[in-house]
Parts: sequence; C-alpha cells; structure tokens
Amino acid sequence: MSRNKVTFGLEKVHIAFLDENAVTQPAWETPIAIPGAVRFSPEPQGEESTFYADNGPYFSYTSNNGYTAELEMANLPDDILAEMLGWEIDANGMLVETTDGTPKEFALLGQILGDKKNRRFVYYRCKASRPSKEHSTRAESVEPATETLNIRILPIEVNGKNLVRGVMELNDTNATAYNSFFTSIYLPTFGGGA
Repeated sequence: MSRNKVTFGLEKVHIAFLDENAVTQPAWETPIAIPGAVRFSPEPQGEESTFYADNGPYFSYTSNNGYTAELEMANLPDDILAEMLGWEIDANGMLVETTDGTPKEFALLGQILGDKKNRRFVYYRCKASRPSKEHSTRAESVEPATETLNIRILPIEVNGKNLVRGVMELNDTNATAYNSFFTSIYLPTFGGGA
C-alpha cells in the first residue's frame, strides 16, 4: 500500500530485452539504463461487458488487454533502437532502418517520485514501434527535440499467472527486492511472500 499523497517525476528508465531462448518460463536480459526520461503515459486497454437478467445488470466482466503507451525520451541510443526494432548498424556506425527487421519484446522499468517514498514499476511485455521525432530550426532559444516511442504492453504468462505490470514501494520487508529492482527483472511471489 502506498504511503504517498502524490506522485510526480519520472526517472531511472531501463529496458530489459526478453530472452528469446528461454524455454519453460519467460526470462529477461540484464536491464539497461536509458537516461533522459521525459514522459511515460500508459493508457489501459480492454472493455467491460455486461450481461442483463432480471430486468437489470446481472453480471459484469472487465477484460485487461494491457496498455498502449507513449514513452518520450530526450534521445534513444542507436544500439537500443537497433535491437528493439530489428534495425541494423553498419560498419561505419550508421543506424539503418530496414523494412524486414523483427522487433524485439522487452520489459520497461522506471521510478516515479513520491512525497514520502519512490515507487518503482515494471511492465513485463512491451513492443515498440518506430519513434517519432520532430526536427526544427534553431531560434532565439534552444529547445531540445525529443523522441517518442509508441509502445504496446501485453500480458505475459509467468508461473501460471498473466502479468502486465508491477509497482513496488520500499517497506520494512522488501529492501532486498527494492534495492535490486534495476539489476534484474523482479517476478512477484504470491501466498504471503515478500
């Protein structure tokens, strides 16, 4: 349970590519820090279905189809974009967008500041599409151009549960998991575990 009255600020954005060689359960590579976080805006996807009986709503079901999101960064490193979108970097270091590249899924991690405690988050299964970036002439003041990734966040099955995201705030019992949050992908423990 969060002890914060408000949250604000985005920092410590990391991505961890999904290990495509994992056989029985999903696994991720080591998270990579990407500095320059500007904005992350996930929008829930799913719909509510209502069944009517006895002259009124009798049963209601809400589906959780993950999120669509925008991640705005100051700059996305070429090597990250190449691996994320299936592009290539040539022998002279040029990032080459190809039409036949296969995008790679990843986990997205970050931290939101709070008035009492910071909250760390992970979205377990993300897939990005090409970023948008606006270039404009320099005027009287310099305004940096940012890059915005459109991301689709989907559920992923881990240990029999469909996970979408997790949010962790430091408490009296989770210091080890909280402090190592950005070194590997944390998977939840259920049934009274920390």
